[in-house]
Amino acid sequence: MATGRTHRPATRSRGIPEATVARLPLYLRALTALSERSVPTVSSEELAAAAGVNSAKLRKDFSYLGSYGTRGVGYDVEYLVYQISRELGLTQDWPVVIVGIGNLGAALANYGGFASRGFRVAALIDADPAMAGKPVAGIPVQHTDDLEKIIKDNGVSIGVIATPAGAAQQVCDRLVAAGVTSILNFAPTVLTVPDGVDVRKVDLSIELQILAFHEQRKAGEETAAAGDPLPAAAAREDSADQGPDGDVPAVMPA
Repeated sequence: MATGRTHRPATRSRGIPEATVARLPLYLRALTALSERSVPTVSSEELAAAAGVNSAKLRKDFSYLGSYGTRGVGYDVEYLVYQISRELGLTQDWPVVIVGIGNLGAALANYGGFASRGFRVAALIDADPAMAGKPVAGIPVQHTDDLEKIIKDNGVSIGVIATPAGAAQQVCDRLVAAGVTSILNFAPTVLTVPDGVDVRKVDLSIELQILAFHEQRKAGEETAAAGDPLPAAAAREDSADQGPDGDVPAVMPA
């Protein structure tokens, strides 16, 4: 069976833009759903809507793959599933280690979508000696003392960090030194890695804060649409913040 150690995706060598690479999983998810419903073909408009992008962008993305569809017919669903899976490197086995088996790490270990998408959880690793040997999702947890050996024995090139922030950089350094070249980081901190190592950060609190910003803005737009005047104090404050030209603050707040 092939492993992530000996096979790498060809996206960079073929010059596919990173923005396109980031959208390929969205297309694959939509196409997989169509395949499961035995839908043979799909138009660019239908697939774009399912993936949440516009159809012109989708057609441009697919042109990098050499896939242009057939006028009046659309795209062959099964072929596109194979083509995108191959481009993403999902037609082979990618062993993954998860470091940090707290609530989040355990939830990731129990996630059933890894295997169906080309990823195999090769090992679960934690620094707590009391966790050693305990099965999580049917996999016994191993201690961080054995991290380097685990990575070597399993040919791991992808690591998932689900530790507290304070331990994340040290874990990252050990993963990289052991040969891991791609890291998915769930720890609420920024990791420093050498050239040639890719890091993807998943921060749920940041995503919620962005949603809170949009909710606040929508609430403000609804208030404005309702014609509610600004309170007098707020109006005076707004006026006081204006610069000499009346449109920008003279001094930006620190």
